[in-house]
Amino acid sequence: FGFLLTASKNWVGVRGMHGGPLLIAVGLFLVERVTVLVAGGAPRGPVVFLLLNATGAYVIAYLVFTLVRYRARDTFPDNWVFVVALPVFLLAKNLTLDPTRHGLGTTLAIGLFRVAFVVMFERTIPQFMKNAMSQELPRRSWLDHGIKGLVLVAAFEAWLPSELAAALLGLAAALLLGRLLTWKPQVAFRSFGIGVMYVGYAGLAVHLALAALTRSGVAVGRGALGTHVFTFVCMGLVIPSMLIRIAQGHTGRKPLFMRTDRLALGLMGVGALLRLVATQLDAQHYNTYIAIASACWSACFIVIGLRVGPFLWKPRTDGKEH
Repeated sequence: FGFLLTASKNWVGVRGMHGGPLLIAVGLFLVERVTVLVAGGAPRGPVVFLLLNATGAYVIAYLVFTLVRYRARDTFPDNWVFVVALPVFLLAKNLTLDPTRHGLGTTLAIGLFRVAFVVMFERTIPQFMKNAMSQELPRRSWLDHGIKGLVLVAAFEAWLPSELAAALLGLAAALLLGRLLTWKPQVAFRSFGIGVMYVGYAGLAVHLALAALTRSGVAVGRGALGTHVFTFVCMGLVIPSMLIRIAQGHTGRKPLFMRTDRLALGLMGVGALLRLVATQLDAQHYNTYIAIASACWSACFIVIGLRVGPFLWKPRTDGKEH
């Protein structure tokens, strides 16, 4: 949601949520966290239901309203994907909170996050390659729209026939990998920050391929391996990488990856190896690897928080308001 709240300035020329509305969102989020802590396992009456959904409903309504109201000036015609997908996050969340339908909610939530990452990669990687590496990446609208459409429909894989879900997931993986090969990865890896994005992109494609195999009835590793390829290799690397970029860019600084940033992302990489490789090779110490991988995940964000946190409490270095 944070990515979308800040992106509206570039997409429709309207400043993202700020001031009072943003404080309301923060307040609702904190109330929601307390509700989860205090009443997480209790029966969910109307009040608890409202508190658990207020943040999502408020932010999603704000985003969808902005995209629809300023549609005429939108520089990305395919933002309809967010108009469709964002409200479904509320369904996914409530299914996840229901013990009897937790699996459906988790699958749907992961599918919706895949949609968000597909769109983000499609919009950021070509821009980064052009600005930092002076490279124009080939774009084919039919391919871009096809990938988004497949990934959006595949988000509902739990409700689709297994054969159809597997076909959608497998085709999306193949198209993503094919496009990645045309996006000059040999050039991208000359830049640490862009290289991380390419690794995350590849992680998404591999995750989709593993999900397709799972839907086909093929056992793929132990411990939800396919899911954690997405959470560690894609989300785990790309989210902190984008936090580093955004925290600097939105405060008037040139986005740079310092030693501490590389250390943080390196910790995430170590966590990924432990979670995805060590657990498969040495099942006897599975829980130990999970615990260390979790610590690496947390350490990554702690290091980044200590690095960029001070930027966010100070005025922009270029004197601009936003």
